[in-house]
Amino acid sequence: MKKRFDIYFPWLFTISDFLASLLSLALANFFLQRMQVLGQTQFSAFLPLALLWILISILRKDYKIGRTDEYDQTLSSLSVSLLWFLGATAILWTPLQVGNYRWIQIGSLGTILGLFMGIFRVAVHMMLRKYRASGNNYQNAVIVGKGTTSPKLVDVLRIRKDFGINFLGYFDDQSDCEQTRGGIAELFNQATTLNLDLIYIHEKLDAGLVKQVIDFAEEHYIKVKMIPGQSLQLEKSLSFSRYGDFFVINVNEIPLDSVLNRMAKRVFDLAFAGMVAVFILSWLIPLVGLLIKLESRGPIFFIQKRNGLNNRVFNCLKFRSMTPNDYADSLQATKEDPRVTRIGAFLRHTSLDEMPQFLNVIMGNMSIVGPRPHTLPMNETFKNQIVRYNARHKIKPGITGLAQVRGYRGEIENNFQIRSRVRLDAFYINNWTFLLDIEIMIKTVYELIFNRENAY
Repeated sequence: MKKRFDIYFPWLFTISDFLASLLSLALANFFLQRMQVLGQTQFSAFLPLALLWILISILRKDYKIGRTDEYDQTLSSLSVSLLWFLGATAILWTPLQVGNYRWIQIGSLGTILGLFMGIFRVAVHMMLRKYRASGNNYQNAVIVGKGTTSPKLVDVLRIRKDFGINFLGYFDDQSDCEQTRGGIAELFNQATTLNLDLIYIHEKLDAGLVKQVIDFAEEHYIKVKMIPGQSLQLEKSLSFSRYGDFFVINVNEIPLDSVLNRMAKRVFDLAFAGMVAVFILSWLIPLVGLLIKLESRGPIFFIQKRNGLNNRVFNCLKFRSMTPNDYADSLQATKEDPRVTRIGAFLRHTSLDEMPQFLNVIMGNMSIVGPRPHTLPMNETFKNQIVRYNARHKIKPGITGLAQVRGYRGEIENNFQIRSRVRLDAFYINNWTFLLDIEIMIKTVYELIFNRENAY
């Protein structure tokens, strides 16, 4: 089944998505009733919501699950649809127009629907991958031009059967390997008999020949994709900008270059840090401040200059955990460090000394999740030792980060540790998603409870 599945799948997805939304809404109704935050509501009242859900799903084309899409892309698409759904529901759905628990109702509905629909969408994605890996719903593809990167693409297609892309061979005037079907001119003779869906063009081809292949593909309804050369394969975040009729490749664009992404991250940071400030820091600062003062003379807070967004220096806040000394900026804390006070040891072991940094988040110097900021002397040392070290300052530093939940926290004892930190920070910056932030926060809580080995 090569072509027919592409016709049937949107219908199968839409019908099953509608039924899954009905089940999710039924479960939401049950839980909201048990929580006593929603009045007695007949299930028939949820039918318009299911129709609204499927309307949004169709308009956003959620049924288009790309062959090379990963699961996080499916969940990201679901998140946007869910936000549209909750916004429309809050405005239009009558049962939410009364009562004193409006935002609890909306939040609970969104959480339950997001959980169950997330499980359903990922399950559909998994089944689709398995179906394609078994040799169904495939697309025929050839590569025009056998450059250095073309065989790597062939290896990927061979390994990732779940992409459902059937490689038929090369067309190249110089190559004579077993998989070469002929010169480039032969492509135009064989394309119709091969029943092609995809043509990959290597960037080394002459511009005139590239245009000829694209024009041919346009007339025969064949998709065309370009294979970047070796230099661009080193960069994972590529997009395009248009200057009139001229296009350029954005080699190092990152997700947080998007205004909407930055706004979403900032809104979440403010909401979360605001709640921490009101419900925790409001009593924790006076309590910890008293204990610090009782043990040693000096300020409650330790204010340290650190590098932030675009390498700008800011004042990073911590509870003071050491006796005042002249080496706080240049000498890292070590195990059984004599400078650390008794209350300071407890604060460092539990990571409570970092809690004032939620105030840095509110002030806009930091984010909840991001690369951990280093001291100015450490920054100067590392940027001279590690290539692209300064790239970690492309976004705001964080209270926690991907490197910290992967085991690279605390004292830096060797080059491998800092290089691993930088590598993980780079991955986070280039692959940021809101879901990744949530995952890191959950793992941070786990690390705080169960893994205290490097906290001193």
